[in-house]
Amino acid sequence: MSPRCRTIATLGAVAALAAGLGAGAPGALAHRGPRACHATHAHVGQASRHRLMVAVVCLLNRHRRAHGLAPLHRRHRLAVAALRHARAMERRRFFSHTSPGGATFVDRIRRAGYLRGNRWRSWSLGETLAWGSGRAATPAGLVRALMHSPPHRRIILDAVFRDVGVGLTAGDPVRAPRGATLTVDFGRRAARHRHARAGRHP
Repeated sequence: MSPRCRTIATLGAVAALAAGLGAGAPGALAHRGPRACHATHAHVGQASRHRLMVAVVCLLNRHRRAHGLAPLHRRHRLAVAALRHARAMERRRFFSHTSPGGATFVDRIRRAGYLRGNRWRSWSLGETLAWGSGRAATPAGLVRALMHSPPHRRIILDAVFRDVGVGLTAGDPVRAPRGATLTVDFGRRAARHRHARAGRHP
């Protein structure tokens, strides 16, 4: 029996993402709660890539907790797929869920091994993309932009997802000054003995 799957992809308009963050004071969300998210206003190069990617996940989980949702857990194979795509978009100067060679985000996640094995009866995948420059090129800026875009927000606040992988790289598809490119891949895998959710598309 072939697995039942659910896939969602959201590609936000670059202008909308950049415009939402080009001005204004940094959001207070990064400083709320007993455990602060660190390095949220750092650019690539000011903190390690690992700290920046952890900051993105921390901010995403702040929003999910505020809506009563379970937190996302970082998964290495999703992060591999996300980082490869962020780097490819920056280097090859494109901004899309589909690579110039025709590979989709499902193809990339599968190649990274996230869906490997026969135990998964069903799976759900989602992806959001963003790039920004200046203040918008930090974890706080990029996540704020995603949350201000309804399609991106729906994916971030989708209760189905449990796993996440973040890819963040210096530079962006249009070579803006102090730019950064972000890919966030979301997933959930259901084992054979668990109830499988029927697939649907937005």
